[in-house]
Amino acid sequence: MRAVVFDEFGAWPEVRQVADPTPAPDGVVLRVGATGLCRSDWHGWQGHDPDIRLPHVPGHEFAGVVAAVGADVRGWRPGDRVTAPFVCACGRCPSCLAGDQQVCERQTQPGFTGWGSFAEYVAVRHADVNLVRLPDAVDDATAAALGCRFATAFRAVVAQGRVAAGEWVAVHGCGGVGLSAVMVAAASGARVVAVDVAPAALELARRSGAAICLDGSTLGGPAEVAAAVREATGGGAHLSLDALGSHATCVASIEGLRRRGRHVQVGLLPAARGRPALPMELVIAYELELRGSHGMPAHAYPELLRLVTAGVLRPGELVTGTVELAGAPAALATMDRPTTGGMRLIRP
Repeated sequence: MRAVVFDEFGAWPEVRQVADPTPAPDGVVLRVGATGLCRSDWHGWQGHDPDIRLPHVPGHEFAGVVAAVGADVRGWRPGDRVTAPFVCACGRCPSCLAGDQQVCERQTQPGFTGWGSFAEYVAVRHADVNLVRLPDAVDDATAAALGCRFATAFRAVVAQGRVAAGEWVAVHGCGGVGLSAVMVAAASGARVVAVDVAPAALELARRSGAAICLDGSTLGGPAEVAAAVREATGGGAHLSLDALGSHATCVASIEGLRRRGRHVQVGLLPAARGRPALPMELVIAYELELRGSHGMPAHAYPELLRLVTAGVLRPGELVTGTVELAGAPAALATMDRPTTGGMRLIRP
């Protein structure tokens, strides 16, 4: 098959022929219909993920058709249209048995622990636990957006953030996951403040339901951004998400909360870049709540898919561009730069 491969961290990836994957006894191989370009892929290419072994094929949010099935798989057949969470759970550890497959103790992650979906085919382990059947109304591009960014945002806002209608929600960083969070929060009846440094991203946030858009490039540092959020919301956000993953956005998200507010960390903060100094005096004095959010288990997808097929949530509107495999190396290498916003997809 053709795949995007890098042999060294940070070295320019290339498209070349590699061996086709074969299914594990409990797994399947999918023919990839569409796969997303995510900032997490950029972190992996830079060497920020200790699980990656070289040479490597990135890509972790995808949709496609089952092409081959392992001997122990019971629920899936060739030809089934599916997607999968970026965390592929084992289904047997204590976390999985409690329903928390997104923090599985023996998880695998295509694109990180193994080769991913920037390719014509990708292997998925523990298929009966991890695959999600796609309704006919959900096309590959929309489904690929669900695998990581939209599903992650949905769980971060609804489950971890416990959003309520009428609350103020601040979203720091309006890339794919941030715009998804804006759309989910607005659809839940919240009032959303979107923060980004790119005018195009802020325009997409406005179209996705943001009531107020703040240009972080004009506001200075985290303290100024937080002050602008507090002013816009009449005292601070009830719920705030760092959807980018930087020291500045993490601190601004926490400092922009009102008393007893809730911060959800969604964007990655790799330890290799150092750990941010959090304003713990505010966490104590205001009784703030800090939570992480790490994807969404396969069993939680039906509710999300119901809202998508009903038109309440429209992830396809956040897809702003597609590239062929030949364009994927350049697209990956620029994931750390401000863009026109939205999600970009690869069609192998």
